[in-house]
Parts: sequence; structure tokens; C-alpha cells
Amino acid sequence: MKFEGTDSYVATGDLTVAVNAAVTLERPLLVKGEPGTGKTELARQVAQGLGLEMIEWNIKSTTKAQQGLYEYDAVSRLRDSQLGDERVHDVNNYIRKGKLWQAFDADEKMVLLIDEIDKADIEFPNDLLQELDRMEFHVYETGQTVRARHRPIVIITSNNEKELPDAFLRRCFFHYIRFPDLETMKQIVDVHHPGIKEQLLTTALTQFYEIREQAGLKKKPSTSEVLDWLKLLLAEDLDAEDLKRDGADALPRLHGALLKNEQDVHLFERLAFMARRSR
Repeated sequence: MKFEGTDSYVATGDLTVAVNAAVTLERPLLVKGEPGTGKTELARQVAQGLGLEMIEWNIKSTTKAQQGLYEYDAVSRLRDSQLGDERVHDVNNYIRKGKLWQAFDADEKMVLLIDEIDKADIEFPNDLLQELDRMEFHVYETGQTVRARHRPIVIITSNNEKELPDAFLRRCFFHYIRFPDLETMKQIVDVHHPGIKEQLLTTALTQFYEIREQAGLKKKPSTSEVLDWLKLLLAEDLDAEDLKRDGADALPRLHGALLKNEQDVHLFERLAFMARRSR
């Protein structure tokens, strides 16, 4: 079982090494990187490339680790007992399986994505240590122990919004997805927009990387945003000449696809104003 990328996902050599190392070690793969660099999509492509089904657990600020195991609905059971419902005699009727339980209980090996783990409380990763390490957990209401029938491939993503505990990090294989260089970005664009004119692509990507490197930028545009921008340029049938800017017009064409807050728009407007004054 070896991941080598897919036709719709450009995986660099170091990324495929990380995925295959995590699979071999049977450790969770912790993937960090800027938002929009394809961390979540990686899990989907690993599942596709290995021919496996995927279970996705999207983490929110209110998510608790217990929800990934199971939830016991004591309120519904109490209500049913008051109504004389026969279901009340079987506690299993009030236990809802979480994403980990579903992955553990699957008939075949699965890919389990735990997406944006850093959104949750700082104790969240620690609360999953034993379950991810031993691949089992105890259900107190029924007295049963749930063990993974087939150890899932666990991929965990983080946007680095908060530090993760050392004990959790020790149990993971770590990989940081670096932002693509120009040549890698061209390969990514070719997957999504094949046949784009070379001159338009070169001009657009040159502007894109200039924007990313602009000092004072609050939010750098990501891979997903440059793909959206190129899609708009193609839809408008623009060419390289249409993208040319002078000092008086620092904002790129259709800049709303790249700049996502007013501070960054104002930054480029100020740059244009200063350029006009210096003439």
C-alpha cells in the first residue's frame, strides 16, 4: 500500500514520503501549512490513491474528543422511560457512534481525516492520545471495549492557530506543506486549467507571487485563491496584456479573488497613490 499522488493532485516528493512513512509506522500523519495549501484535499486524494473509503471529522471550537468516540443521549432515554417506550430497555438505542468508532468498526481499512484539530480546546488532542495510540476505547454505558478491526490511516490537519501538546506530537509523523514554488504551482494549475496560454500564466503567477511578497500584507493569497483568480481570467477571456499594471494601478484585475480584507486592498491603493505622487 503506497501513495504516489493522483491525476488530480500534485504531490511533491517529500509529501509522498511523509504519507507512506506514516502508513508504514501506523502513526497519525499531522499535516500543517498555510490555509489553502491542500491539507484537507490531501486526505481525500490519499483515500482515492489507495482505493479506500474516507471518514471526515471536521473540528470546531466547541468539538469535544468524546464526540469522536460516541455520545450517550440520556435525555431521550429518560423521556422514553416516562412514555413507557420499550426501546428504553436497550441502552444501545441511545448511543450514537462517533467518527472514530465508525472508522474502528468498518469492514475494511479506512482513511480517517481529523480536520483542523487546532480549532478545538487545547485539551482536545490529549483526550485522544490513548484512543489513537491503542486503537481502542471503552464504552462505559454498555461495558464493551471497541477495538479497530482494521487500523485506519489517520490524517490530522492543523493551521497552526495554537500549539499542540508534546505528548500528542510524539505520537504523530509530522509534515509541513510548504507553499508551492513557481514550477510546482504551474503543475497544479495545469491539473485544474489545462491548456492555459503560457504568457498569460507566467504574467498572472508573477503578479500573484509579487502580491504574496508585498510587505505589510495581512492575508497572503493561497493556492485555492490563485486557482479561482485564473478561472475568472479565463472566463473574462483576458490575456497577458490585460494584466499589465503601472505604478498608478497597483491593484490586479479582479483582485477580489486574491485580496480578502479591506486592509490589504487599502495597502495596494496606498501604494498606487504614492506611485502617482512620485511622478
